[in-house]
Amino acid sequence: MPILGIIASSFRAILAQYIAVGHQNTPFISTYPWDSGFGTKYSNPATLPPGLCLGVAFKSDGKDIAIASNTTPFTRAYPWSAGFGTKYNDPATPPAYDGRAVAFNPAGTAIAVAHSNTPFISTYPWSAGFGTKYSNPATLPPGTGFGVAFNSAGTDIAVAHSTTPFISTYPWSAGFGTKYNDPATPPAAYGTATAFNPAGTAIAISHSTTPFISTYPWNAGFGTKYSNPATVPISNGTGVAFNPAGTAIAISHSTEPSISTYPWNAGFGTKYADPATVPPANGFSVAFSADGTAIGVGCDSPTFISTYPWNAGFGTKYANPATLPTGSGYGTSFI
Repeated sequence: MPILGIIASSFRAILAQYIAVGHQNTPFISTYPWDSGFGTKYSNPATLPPGLCLGVAFKSDGKDIAIASNTTPFTRAYPWSAGFGTKYNDPATPPAYDGRAVAFNPAGTAIAVAHSNTPFISTYPWSAGFGTKYSNPATLPPGTGFGVAFNSAGTDIAVAHSTTPFISTYPWSAGFGTKYNDPATPPAAYGTATAFNPAGTAIAISHSTTPFISTYPWNAGFGTKYSNPATVPISNGTGVAFNPAGTAIAISHSTEPSISTYPWNAGFGTKYADPATVPPANGFSVAFSADGTAIGVGCDSPTFISTYPWNAGFGTKYANPATLPTGSGYGTSFI
């Protein structure tokens, strides 16, 4: 793992831990302490997200939280210190339409929002608030941005999108570099989410057509696509995450069991057994806890979020939070 990733992982391990769920109905975001289960829900932010929250992300030091929303200004951010602070000013140039996903770079000096209208990705300097929007990439993603991720070194950025080749990647250094070549074997249909492994040596894209997940070696560009897992997810891939050790990969999907998980070692191992208590149908998002000991799946009713111990497989489902999110869990983030 690059040194920045090691430092960030070690730093996160000593922080108090939290979980955030972006969801369908007001207040659109629910946050909780996390300690092998949910604590008491934090108070809602004084200024709520403006609409359905499709993505949520904590900054790596845990001091800020950002959301992507389907209502103008399409993104919103807050200081975080065991609860929401006063909302930061919205960006002067907001994303062009529905915010679908949001990510901070590992250093916490930039923020990216994938969205529905051209240019499909908007990025900003970050320093306790949005700076002036960076220039668009010279070669835009060709369709709706559904997912965005930085690699652990902060030197590359990936956008999963609705139009072939379904993934666009760029060098990143306080702005976009020249787009990398597309993968020789692109994902089979529109990309819904993307993630780099912690070492920065692989990239994964969940997508809407079988095999529902595509993975590639990564070294400042795509290598030859890895073989599909022997047991592929059974429906539309909606989210993807590697655990902090880089030894497992999880894909949320739209049909029960709503999540598929595999060992990862430069390719897929044999699928782990499904959890004994599966999330409700329509898994929308997935995330591992900062220390890798838990996994959460944003999902449909009645729970909207399902969480489990993780140790090379699922443990017994944690109790639901006493105060549930108020709608489908479209975004999930731990810190």
